[in-house]
Amino acid sequence: MRSGDALLDHLFRRVGFGASAADLQAVAGMSYNAAVDYFVDFDKQPDDVDTKVGLPDSVAITTRGQFSPNTNIEDARQRWLFRMVHTRRPLQEKMALFWHNHFGVGYTKVAGTVGGVLGTKMMATKGGELPGPQGHYELLRQGALGKFRDLLIEVAKDPAMLVFLDGRTNTKAKPQENFGREVMELFTWGLGHYTESDVYAAARVFSGWNLRNVPGTIANDPAAYQEFIYNAAQHDVAAKTFSFPISGGSNTIPARAMAAGMQDGIDLLTSLANHPDTARRLAGKLWNYFVSDLDAPDPAFVDGVTNVYIQSDTAMRPVLRYILNSRWFTNPGNFNARYSWPAEFVIRTIKEIGWAGFSVDTARVPLTNMGQTLFEPPNVAGWQLGRAWFGTGAMLARMNFAAAVASNQKFNLARSFGATERAQPDRVLNGMLQRLTPAPYTTAEMNEMLTYLTTGGAWTGNDAQMNAKAPGLARLVAGSGEYQFV
Repeated sequence: MRSGDALLDHLFRRVGFGASAADLQAVAGMSYNAAVDYFVDFDKQPDDVDTKVGLPDSVAITTRGQFSPNTNIEDARQRWLFRMVHTRRPLQEKMALFWHNHFGVGYTKVAGTVGGVLGTKMMATKGGELPGPQGHYELLRQGALGKFRDLLIEVAKDPAMLVFLDGRTNTKAKPQENFGREVMELFTWGLGHYTESDVYAAARVFSGWNLRNVPGTIANDPAAYQEFIYNAAQHDVAAKTFSFPISGGSNTIPARAMAAGMQDGIDLLTSLANHPDTARRLAGKLWNYFVSDLDAPDPAFVDGVTNVYIQSDTAMRPVLRYILNSRWFTNPGNFNARYSWPAEFVIRTIKEIGWAGFSVDTARVPLTNMGQTLFEPPNVAGWQLGRAWFGTGAMLARMNFAAAVASNQKFNLARSFGATERAQPDRVLNGMLQRLTPAPYTTAEMNEMLTYLTTGGAWTGNDAQMNAKAPGLARLVAGSGEYQFV
């Protein structure tokens, strides 16, 4: 729904998933800078979204027996979609999605190793609701705007990551290189900064970063879990030398006693997180996520983000505040300059068309057809973004989903237009374009939608005509190319 302020609408699309009437009311009367603070300082808002599950005015979930998002991955996907629709902390969910792509961990491999129940726990368990550590997504959600260095260290100890990149098998006799490689190549400063000998040294650094199994008493016991353990007996205590300086300036992590060996990994992760090249790489990804994936990052933007990141000791909250107040973000030329991810498209469609009587479970298969299954990035590098989201099948899936939501909401859509609006077809079109927020249409495209409204008989705006035309128009808008941008 539009606010009447194009910059605020842009903010809602980028830091959240579009705006409902309630979302707009939450920032009513605020200046732009105050609205940015509202979104960035989201911890001042209650994290009570899960209490809304099952309430009559909320989007529905579909149960198969007991709703169990901590142990059933399909229910976990529903809970995340539900949170995206109703959260009072949209930037928290938006950043969780960003980090989910940055730290790519997939459920299938995790569950294939430890089983479906424990695999879901590793991916999605909400802290404190079941024995054991919180799930990977909850970790990303809690660390969304904290210090990147802290998040990186916690991800290195995360059970799902230890399974996905085989850290649980990393021992001093057989150092496992997967995590050591990806933490340099994908999670921090990227290709071109390390050698193969650095990969082997990093594997030795993380030897002994393993898992401890706490078994249950029955098969698929929700009380069972695995947790991080520093296995001192399996840590390579010898010195490790890199081609680049580690924290403190030396290229060598010194030999340490077994009991102190975990510090090796912390030293390496700290050095990588603090490095300006990591800041620059994150800046590029944040440009694509919040500013534009149609144009390359402006070097001045990258420099500005890097400076804030370093000066803020890797904290992401000041970085996001800087970005959202920057001349690049607020430039109208960058409005609608990014291709929406499937999850963004789905949630915005639901929020703007309506959800009464609609279940987020209906979105799960369409999301997969669009190319994005939550908790299942294709590999550790995450999804291919931008234009890569849009093949013929993926676009058809978007159009079909828009049609499904519009059909489900047809009576609500028709009733949302008052007598004055429905009196003329151009007013109906304008009203729909206040409710939905596509990029601007050309005059020819506007005329085509007016032709759709007036085809089939004289315009009267009666109930029967609105019941047919309002959902059809919503489907055309949400399925159009202009609606695929945020």
